Amino acid sequence: MLNPRRWWALAAMSVSLIVIGLDLTVLNVALPTLATDLQASTSQLQWFANAYTLVLASLLLPAGLLGDRFGPKRLMLGALVVFGLASAACAFASTPGELIAARAALGIGSAFLIPLSMSLLNLLFAPAERQRAMTIWLMANSLGIPLGPVLGGWLLDHYRWGSIFLINLPLVVVGLVAVALLIPATRGHRSRRIDVPGIGLSAAGLVALTYGFIAAGERGWGSGWTLGAIAVGVLLLFAFWAWARRATHPLIDLGLFRSPGFTWGTVLATLASFALVGLMFVLPQLFQAVQGADAFQAGLRLLPIIGGMLVGAKVAERLVETAGARVPVLIGFGLMLAGLVLGAFTEVGDGYGYTAIWVSLVGVSIGFTLPPMNGLALAALPLEQSGSGSALIQASRQVGGTLGVAILGTVLNAAYRNHLDVTGLPPAAATAARDSASGAIAIGSPELTRSARAAFVTGMDLTLWVCGGIAVLSIVLALVFLPRRTRGAVAPAEKVATIGA
Repeated sequence: MLNPRRWWALAAMSVSLIVIGLDLTVLNVALPTLATDLQASTSQLQWFANAYTLVLASLLLPAGLLGDRFGPKRLMLGALVVFGLASAACAFASTPGELIAARAALGIGSAFLIPLSMSLLNLLFAPAERQRAMTIWLMANSLGIPLGPVLGGWLLDHYRWGSIFLINLPLVVVGLVAVALLIPATRGHRSRRIDVPGIGLSAAGLVALTYGFIAAGERGWGSGWTLGAIAVGVLLLFAFWAWARRATHPLIDLGLFRSPGFTWGTVLATLASFALVGLMFVLPQLFQAVQGADAFQAGLRLLPIIGGMLVGAKVAERLVETAGARVPVLIGFGLMLAGLVLGAFTEVGDGYGYTAIWVSLVGVSIGFTLPPMNGLALAALPLEQSGSGSALIQASRQVGGTLGVAILGTVLNAAYRNHLDVTGLPPAAATAARDSASGAIAIGSPELTRSARAAFVTGMDLTLWVCGGIAVLSIVLALVFLPRRTRGAVAPAEKVATIGA
């Protein structure tokens, strides 16, 4: 018997997820203020983001396992409490070290909320409803991303910088009440043992690999820190794989990868996320450095992505029911390629109207690809592995997104620096100009501003061509490996949980 309040429960999870997306981007608009008010160095500014990312990467898999063992509801309540307390700690931090520690605590809350909320889709919804539920879940996960700069920019114009973290608190309170009242308690599967060696190896490997990708963006791919961290991460994850093959109760059941739906759903969702990360990486800089928007206006200009995702997801939901997951995914990656190619022809003089067209097209493509692929992967999970399997899907997307920022950031920065003309500038000014287009424009030279904007657009165009190559690869993989007729949420009816209120 299906839970009669399952859609209300999904609404409760959605409220909880909005704060995560919000927190991912709201920090970006506050970095200049934080550099001044907290006297933070460039390295400390980077660690405001990196502390969150590294903790999130390390805890996703253990969080999923604990959700399977103890049931997701109480852990989600605990995660929301941690997230709320960490948000308050961020808001009232008085030193860079305090803010870094509080951001790490935010990562703990997010690491539990993301996979556990996703795993509940398997527990609450019948196969016929799961695709719609997945669409709503993903929209909630994404809605906070453009709202972060919008709300953050407005708050910074009117209040102290700590207000950008305090906006989490009302949403956390609403989420706590809604989760407590609407999400049913499940007993979990206490027979699942805690794989301590697996947790240690996976956490250390994901942290090392993620740090290596972060270091690549900061220090370059030839840095010893970059190469060493990536090498250590790969070795640790290989050791984790070897351990999982022979462990009696492994953290991750490698047998999941025998399912084409789980394997290729996860891979293609990760590739779609790579392209989305690339877009979110370059667009705020385009809007602010080239088109002259402030942080608030830049956030508003990101809204067509969400609008496009909503439209694409709604159409894809119907296509999955009639034609299976393969058709909307192929259409989606085709639209993504078209949007990225249009974007790659952007010129300095193009206004926001042209940008909005291709950005909306990519947004539609994400709606066509992410929900069906996540639904396909989720449908392959046994109920007792919903948490750990969902965590594995999210960990793959997290690593893929971090790798995307590193690769695309390298492409963008290399092209920007190669095309920037700093002739005649003092060494300090030349260094600042090479660091970013915003830094070059802040110097105030009209000639340098023109050069910086042209160089940035050249780098962005090249970055979008790389993302287009990912879209082509995704089309090939979908054609070769996705079944011709597989619904996005296929699962035997008996797999739907019978959960009371």
